[in-house]
Amino acid sequence: MMRSCSLSRGLQIVAGGIDDYKKLACYHYRDSSLGPFAAIFALKATDRLAGRLGGEPVGVIVYRMPGPALELRTVATGGFFTGFDRGTALPLINKNIRCIARVIIEPRFRGLGLASRLVRETMPTMNCPIVEALAVMGLVNPFFEKAGMTAYVAKTPARCVRMVEAFSTVAIEQRELIDPQCVRQKLARLDKAQAGFIEREIKAFLQSYGRRRDMLPGLERTRYVLSKLTFRPVYYIWFNPNLEMEI
Repeated sequence: MMRSCSLSRGLQIVAGGIDDYKKLACYHYRDSSLGPFAAIFALKATDRLAGRLGGEPVGVIVYRMPGPALELRTVATGGFFTGFDRGTALPLINKNIRCIARVIIEPRFRGLGLASRLVRETMPTMNCPIVEALAVMGLVNPFFEKAGMTAYVAKTPARCVRMVEAFSTVAIEQRELIDPQCVRQKLARLDKAQAGFIEREIKAFLQSYGRRRDMLPGLERTRYVLSKLTFRPVYYIWFNPNLEMEI
């Protein structure tokens, strides 16, 4: 493959569409269903490299309208969108914010800074005072920060802290909570008193998760509980220096 700097210069960001997203959706950790979107931009070869890379997208970024309420948005904006009734707050949020829903780079072209470039160069084109994003893998691959966004990490909920401590009490340590099979095997080996204790803790933990509160013991329930303990999305925000927030 050609040198990375030469390759990067031979790529351009252009207005894209749903077909560009579909071609790369299989490389994203989420399922491929996208839903409504506000804008899509694709990273494609310039005429100079078109013959070598073809017309297929190398990367894609998808913007959507923002969600109605995010705790860390309130923190990051100093409560700018709070204190309004729902009928007032939703138009205000939609006027001021766009959300990055997907950033995908084709695997052969990762490690070249292309994800950060897609974010950095497309955010201003949204003509919106705020761009935000939520990323499960943000702490592992902080390309949003490299693009100029500011990160806010959610505090671990008290119920999750309690559940982690309960697992530790029965010799299931935090480093093991990424492996549902391992945790399930350890649970199966607990004595009667330990098993009763951890079962009560799991049932109490699940009370916060709607219909999941009645899940039966088993690998599926263990996997679900662990997913909640290890799921800590990072919230990212970028304030457009050229636009003021509107009321």
